[in-house]
Amino acid sequence: METKLISSSPLTKTKLRHFLSPYSKPLIATSIRCSLSTPNMSKPPGTGDDRRLKVVVCGGGVIGVCTAYFLAKNGASVTVVEQSSVACAASGKAGGFLALDWCDGGPLSSLARTSFNLHRSLSDELDGPSSYGYRPLDTLSVAIDESHSKPSSNVKNLPSWVDGPAQKSKPIGTAQTTAQVHPQLFTRCLMTNAVEKYGAEVVIGRVDEVGFDEKDEGRVDSVVLNDGRVLYADSVVLALGPWSSKLALVSSLFRVYGLKAHSIVLEPKEPDLISPHALFLTYYPAHGGRPMDPEVYPRPTGEVYICGMSSTEEVPDDPEQVTPNPESIKILKQVAGNVSTHLKEGEAQVTAEQACFLPSTDDGVPVIGELPGMKGCFVATGHSCWGILNGPATGAALAELVIAGKTSIADLSPFSPARFVLKSKR
Repeated sequence: METKLISSSPLTKTKLRHFLSPYSKPLIATSIRCSLSTPNMSKPPGTGDDRRLKVVVCGGGVIGVCTAYFLAKNGASVTVVEQSSVACAASGKAGGFLALDWCDGGPLSSLARTSFNLHRSLSDELDGPSSYGYRPLDTLSVAIDESHSKPSSNVKNLPSWVDGPAQKSKPIGTAQTTAQVHPQLFTRCLMTNAVEKYGAEVVIGRVDEVGFDEKDEGRVDSVVLNDGRVLYADSVVLALGPWSSKLALVSSLFRVYGLKAHSIVLEPKEPDLISPHALFLTYYPAHGGRPMDPEVYPRPTGEVYICGMSSTEEVPDDPEQVTPNPESIKILKQVAGNVSTHLKEGEAQVTAEQACFLPSTDDGVPVIGELPGMKGCFVATGHSCWGILNGPATGAALAELVIAGKTSIADLSPFSPARFVLKSKR
């Protein structure tokens, strides 16, 4: 099948590289044809030869792409609208950590368990280990104290490459309960498969507003882009992450704000010495003060990803405008060198210094479902640090809801947008 990528401007080599995977084997074997023609969604629903349910998914992050994948796989005609490039924001800069039971005891418990298992199924289906770095791994809680010059010799459960001033370590996850993916490659792999196997399309453009047919009891009928293009649809899914609140119809119901998180990616000189252990640190700075909680994820690509240093900041209009704070990056580099001599300056090359915004809600619970009083208009946002984990189950359940009007794979009632309307009436 010939892949179609619709863009408002010619697809440059840079944009093409953004869409293709840089991993060990190519994810797209066929050539991508860049078309400047109007996508098939430009015709009103119910016209033309294609009688399939037409859905516009706004947002090319993991939540939007997972939703598009399952919609397209189940027969819908899907167009994904993305302002910049697929997985350009948090979905391309996250850690990719997966946990079976870390959300137990809260509203995310069932969704997370379902999604963890669905990640495994998708890996079997899409050759996850070689396509996007899926692998089970052990996970440790490790305490690091900068004020100690040498590592303690009696610390148990510590991988040999963690040779900094560790004070204690304990297992908090096994290969049965924790795993990882390379999040950017995972998201782009699903998008590629949705395009190549199931005929989905990608439109590069910014969502300006959602249109409704007042003659049909206010049912959604289109998405309008900022350049004037109109994409007609039977249903619309808003999966815009922290940019959700940029749309008035969302911000009028609930708030989605961005938690800015920083990360660096390192390439150690001897990557084979870095075993697959995810580290959740309690990190004590030498100057005292509150401990920090950075996270360290070795990847099967040979890279090591380190994240932390979060703060609440205003989300810019364009994802490409997100830049890291130099002081936060400096601290993460310092953390890297104190975790392992293999990760210190001179022994590892820093290949990325980055930041992203995690979409968060006031009650700390994602928002997934049909917007009250807006038939056919669905939202999926607010997953915070668990977006990569919960992407598959969110996408699969939302696809069911859009197509069939009900869900079987996961109960979405705890995440209903209606909870904000009910709260405002009290």
